[in-house]
Amino acid sequence: MKREELARYFDHTILKAFTVEADVRKVCEEAVTHGFYSVCVNPCHVALVAAELKGTGVRTCSVVGFPLGANVTGIKAPEAALAVEQGAREVDMVITVGKLKQGLISAVESDIRAVVEASGPVVVKVIIETCYLEDEEKVAACKAAENAGAHFVKTSTGFGTGGATVEDIALIRRTVGDRMKIKASGGIGTLKDALALIDAGADRLGASAGVSILSELKA
Repeated sequence: MKREELARYFDHTILKAFTVEADVRKVCEEAVTHGFYSVCVNPCHVALVAAELKGTGVRTCSVVGFPLGANVTGIKAPEAALAVEQGAREVDMVITVGKLKQGLISAVESDIRAVVEASGPVVVKVIIETCYLEDEEKVAACKAAENAGAHFVKTSTGFGTGGATVEDIALIRRTVGDRMKIKASGGIGTLKDALALIDAGADRLGASAGVSILSELKA
């Protein structure tokens, strides 16, 4: 895979609580320089990122209900709508994991649908936080995301007990087929990691290590 091709898999990510504006500007500059697909940030940085990336072809991505997914729908949906208003062109929302684990699938689906509707034409990725789920729960989460009209299933926030695995990407792909896309995120630190996840079926990679990963690959 060529360097430019691999770069387009990456949502260049900066989500730490202690992130300052200078860090965000640096990440935006890196994304433009390397040709990453998007820059993924917390909602408080969306307007800044949208301004920094204007006219570059790199998209602005906002997380919603991050990182626990425990906000009520009445918070998540307006949060998504505001992010879109401020320039986000992709939204990565976290499901309410506890409700999924209780078997309240319709509630999870309704929560996702509200965010999809609030986001309008914007791409919505649904973070199911695989590290907390059994395989049957992962399948149920994928089906809820699909039924709710989301565009991607995303593995992880990166703040849980584990991140993306080849096994989970393969399971999600078997579940959603070619009807949805898949974003692998969490713990992707090497070229070997990235390529293995892509080979397993990932369409996008969420990582803060994109620059160092690309440096492993010859132009």
